[in-house]
Formats: sequence, C-alpha cells, structure tokens
Amino acid sequence: MIRTKKGVVSSNKQEKTLVVEVHTYEAHPKYKKRYRKTSKFHADNPENTKFEIGDDITIYETRPLSKLKRWTIIKPNETTEEK
Repeated sequence: MIRTKKGVVSSNKQEKTLVVEVHTYEAHPKYKKRYRKTSKFHADNPENTKFEIGDDITIYETRPLSKLKRWTIIKPNETTEEK
C-alpha cells in the first residue's frame, strides 16, 4: 500500500523539487480540543512540471532521493485542473 498525502504547494523555486504543506488535525490529549498541525514535505517533480504556489497536489512516499526528498508528485488534484 502506497502512503499518499494531499497538500498545497508552498514553494516552487527549486528545480525538480516542490515544497508541499500538509495540514492535519489532532486532538489535545487532556482538553480534547482539535488543532491544526502543518508539516512540510520536499517532493520530487521529475518532469519539472510547472506548479504555482497554492496548487493542490497529491504526493506519495518513495525511497530517499536526496537529503530531504522522500516523496514524489502523483498528479494535481481535480480542483487544480478546473482553474
């Protein structure tokens, strides 16, 4: 089973690499209030496809490609294609 995550492009300045922000919600152990956590993942963009900051994309886990890259882009989400 491939692990996938949906996120938003936060940086596209590097060549063949995108920084993707993934938001998750967690509940506080004692107070049970939900709060949002943000994680940044460096994802490989092998075809160097042009993505803009704010685009919704899906990434999947791969073997380590460099010091920080452990994810690769699958495709843009449907909301991006409608723009």
